[in-house]
Amino acid sequence: MSLNLNPVSVSDYRELARKRLPTQLFDYIDGGSYAEATLDDNVAAFRRLKLRQRVLRDVSSIDTGTEIFGRTWKIPAALSPVGFAGMYARRGEVQAAKAAEKFGVPFTLSTVSICAIEEVAKATTVPFWFQLYVIKDRGYARALMQRAHEAGCPVLVFTVDLAVLGARYRDTRNGMNAAMPLGKKLKVALDFAKRPGWIRDVALGGKPLDFGNLREAVPNARGFGEFGAWVAQNLDPAMTWKDLEWVRANWPGKIVIKGLMDREDARIAMAEVAPEGIVVSNHGGRQLDGTPATLDALPAIREEVGD
Repeated sequence: MSLNLNPVSVSDYRELARKRLPTQLFDYIDGGSYAEATLDDNVAAFRRLKLRQRVLRDVSSIDTGTEIFGRTWKIPAALSPVGFAGMYARRGEVQAAKAAEKFGVPFTLSTVSICAIEEVAKATTVPFWFQLYVIKDRGYARALMQRAHEAGCPVLVFTVDLAVLGARYRDTRNGMNAAMPLGKKLKVALDFAKRPGWIRDVALGGKPLDFGNLREAVPNARGFGEFGAWVAQNLDPAMTWKDLEWVRANWPGKIVIKGLMDREDARIAMAEVAPEGIVVSNHGGRQLDGTPATLDALPAIREEVGD
């Protein structure tokens, strides 16, 4: 498949990304944890789902708009948080936020974005959502929430399925999670050198390539290794539902809990936190391998929480 391909499907865009990106970056965004069984099942679940086809209905004028949190959007969908998007395209989070605004759907900025909250806010006119991880340093978490609130973010998407980082074999093989011997470093460097388009557009044209929201927390981070070390030290495996009361107390806007896969957890969430929204998610199959596909887990949770 040529890079001159006119893409029409998700698989087309995936192939273009595979050819354009260094392997280390492509595998990070494309891969899942362990054997990637859950990742595969996430895709297969949509193939298993069958649409109900009705005919002889007036479809000359179709409105797919829906209201989410008091705002009307073009379709009932949103851009989920994607870490390091600025490593895949020049100032990637800004590009994505602008695209979402132009199309008319919500955009969610990741805690681990390349572009900072303030940069995205300056580049857009429609308020975006902000995603936050479970961080041990409550002071820094509070500061991030304050920055997001001051930037006009109305919704906090709080990720609860990252108490520990899932074992992603592709990342380990590519040297992202451990120190690499010199020979491996040279192979990785050579692979990057084979992507002149990415080097020109992102590595050179997309600077600064640091973690925009974490500059104060990880001031010397210049790669995935430094970030990985920070994550390992700062994800909070001891956090429970009671700790989410602290989040509620420190966030003045709406809260969406992201990462629920069990109806009992959904029931507890509604009782303990009463979030305005829930995202049924297994982190794209990037955390615990062997869980059900999100689409298969959705009906029971929807039954549990109602509207």
